[in-house]
Amino acid sequence: MKRFLIAAMTMALGVTSASAQSLEDLNIQIHGYATQGFIYTTQNNILTTTSSSGSPSWTEAVINVGAQPIPKLRIAVQGRYFLLGNYGNAITLDWAAADYKANDKFGVRFGKVKTPAGLLNEVQDIDPSYLWALLPQSIYPISSRNSSLSHLGGVFYGTEKLGRKFGKLEYRGWGGERVLGSDDGYFLPFKEAGLGAPNGFSWVTYGGALHWLTPMSGLMVGISDIQNGKITSAVTAANGALAGATAVTWPSKPAYFARYDNGKYMVAGEFTTYAPKGAFLFPGARSPINIDQLETYGMASYKPTSKLTTGVYYSQVFDHGQPLGTTNRYQKDWAISGRYDFNEFIYAKAEQHFIDGTALSYDANLNPNLKPNTHMTILKIGVSF
Repeated sequence: MKRFLIAAMTMALGVTSASAQSLEDLNIQIHGYATQGFIYTTQNNILTTTSSSGSPSWTEAVINVGAQPIPKLRIAVQGRYFLLGNYGNAITLDWAAADYKANDKFGVRFGKVKTPAGLLNEVQDIDPSYLWALLPQSIYPISSRNSSLSHLGGVFYGTEKLGRKFGKLEYRGWGGERVLGSDDGYFLPFKEAGLGAPNGFSWVTYGGALHWLTPMSGLMVGISDIQNGKITSAVTAANGALAGATAVTWPSKPAYFARYDNGKYMVAGEFTTYAPKGAFLFPGARSPINIDQLETYGMASYKPTSKLTTGVYYSQVFDHGQPLGTTNRYQKDWAISGRYDFNEFIYAKAEQHFIDGTALSYDANLNPNLKPNTHMTILKIGVSF
């Protein structure tokens, strides 16, 4: 798969150099942004930061470069520096793709491409484009953003007009290989137990999505489904010795979502399920994976002025695989948000969270006396170009 992608990207770049007469012919565009965040929690440390003392350990810098050598072909790449507590502190490749759009009904992109699943997956790497300082963690955990954003392979897409009475139907289909890097937040419990997966996880993935742009202006209703192949990977001890292995299957991850947006008001929601099956295998022992999560959120925003946007969301996750009566069985999060755009380049976000339950975002090493709930304040400043 990787050799195929390298060859395909090389061919695309070859087309670029052969077609271009000058840099101006390439229609090169460079965009990006940088953000600095501050997190404070009333109790508990969240997202691997020392937030109960106030933490400025949240920095992102993104740059993407695109070129259009011919009218129907566009080639682009995006890189990111990311630091959040003990997550990241590295430069990664978000995506790198060649996109050929034959017409409105059919287009195809290939390389490391964004996975068009759910409502917000394709925009979670574009902080300037949305109100929230932190997207609903029930479905879009920031600790796994790099792994969930994109896959190695391809996407085909298009729009079919259904007539004035029925609106339009957008379709997307995709397939390839997904990689869960060894630094992904999923592996934090491994690391705290002295274990690791040095090569991360990788598996075959494919799926599709339908977005119905209804005749009611601004209303979209959609569904997507991800199918995943079996994951097998070695698990090592801190000294590098083989400690065991993991064998996991994610049979399906359907998502149902809707959004209404008239420019001033926006209302949206999403619901999905997550139930991997399998086990961690250690010499003389077998530890079954017992996860059966329902994940959902609902959000609304209002734009009283051209510079100010306000909003609220409720995000929740229930893990029926955990014992009854435990706070890591669920997490409920109310968030109140505000964003102010000083001009087209500089913006600021402020967000207050009221979190009940401990199913997400907490690590044991920083929380020896984990409390069942906490309040979290987020301040963020951003610059885009």
